[in-house]
Amino acid sequence: MAAPPRSRPHPAVARLRRAWDRPLTAYYLVAGSAVLLTALGLVMVFSSSQIQALRQGLPPTFYLRRQVTAAAAGAALGLLAARMPVKAHRWLAHPLLGGSILLLALVQVPGLGRTVNGNTNWLVLGGPFVLQPSEFAKAAFILWGADLLARKQQHKLLGRWKHLLVPLVPGALLLLGLIMLGGDMGTAVVLGAVLFGLLWLAGAPPRLFGVALTAAGLLATVLIMTAPHRMSRFACLGASDPGPDDQCWQVVHGLYALSTGGLFGNGIGASIEKWGQLPEPHTDFIFAVTGEELGLVGTLPVLALFAALFAGGLRIAGRRNDPFVRLAAGGIVTWLAVQSFINLGGVLGLVPIAGVPLPLFSYGGSSLIAALYAVGLLLAAAHDEPAVRTALADRRRRLRSILPRRRGRR
Repeated sequence: MAAPPRSRPHPAVARLRRAWDRPLTAYYLVAGSAVLLTALGLVMVFSSSQIQALRQGLPPTFYLRRQVTAAAAGAALGLLAARMPVKAHRWLAHPLLGGSILLLALVQVPGLGRTVNGNTNWLVLGGPFVLQPSEFAKAAFILWGADLLARKQQHKLLGRWKHLLVPLVPGALLLLGLIMLGGDMGTAVVLGAVLFGLLWLAGAPPRLFGVALTAAGLLATVLIMTAPHRMSRFACLGASDPGPDDQCWQVVHGLYALSTGGLFGNGIGASIEKWGQLPEPHTDFIFAVTGEELGLVGTLPVLALFAALFAGGLRIAGRRNDPFVRLAAGGIVTWLAVQSFINLGGVLGLVPIAGVPLPLFSYGGSSLIAALYAVGLLLAAAHDEPAVRTALADRRRRLRSILPRRRGRR
């Protein structure tokens, strides 16, 4: 008996599939979503930080100017990274990791490190300029880990547990130890997720994740139980009132901001919570201010842009057979996606507040520069594909043929 004929997909679905399979789709998704997120983030940083700056006796544009400076530096670094060949990024893996370890160690030197909200994770460069080395350590670890695992896969060594875990896991533990010395558990969770992501992409057996997650869970429980401020954050999950001693004040007022925004929001600059009710409105809780001022119709596009960025990154990782490109792109998507989930989950009261910024969106120069470099690395990975290089060259030739030619002077 003959098999029944397959039904043809709807024409709209077929067009979407063809568009998704085009070489430049992932490239433009990553580049476009990153640019739009950064631009909208600058608007919301200005709107959410004005009152904060005035309360500190600073000009209302203080935080905006610093964020614009970081965006310019990050854009320049991202463009440079996008134009660099993948081999150059692999060559930089070890120097970047060594530099990150050195900077993380310098943070703990008295007089060089700065403590903010109980975390000592900032390095004073002089005057108002500070650097958060842990943000750059994520990118350095991804590059180093991807290069390490790719080399071992090339020599068919990843089938042995020793080569799969050493020196990747000890290197990650060194970075985690230096980060935890400063008390930044949020960044440590993100880095731990990146480690698991790299191992998963490298083909680690499932039983390894069972053992590792159990050990990580026990260690996290000890760290949480021995720190009262971390315990208080878990007590605020799902809270609807500030509670005793206002320990859930930030979570509750973040929800107030989102709920009062409604469908269309109160308008840019019209947030009430940023007038002192909501702590850290321009960093950890910038999404709450966005919901209050732009409403649901303003927050959903932000989430859609993050989804487009992650989908484009995964597409870049999936299209390549090069193990380094696949591991690096997958590691970057894991970093940005997990950090976004932790930030948004904290605003919504679904996970404890971890103090990590929303990538490309929240205020924070180090975070923005590191994230834009990661975007540049994704674009370099996409550009390394021959089909993408050919398509970009054809696009440039068509643009040159359309643009009017300059007439020479007689």
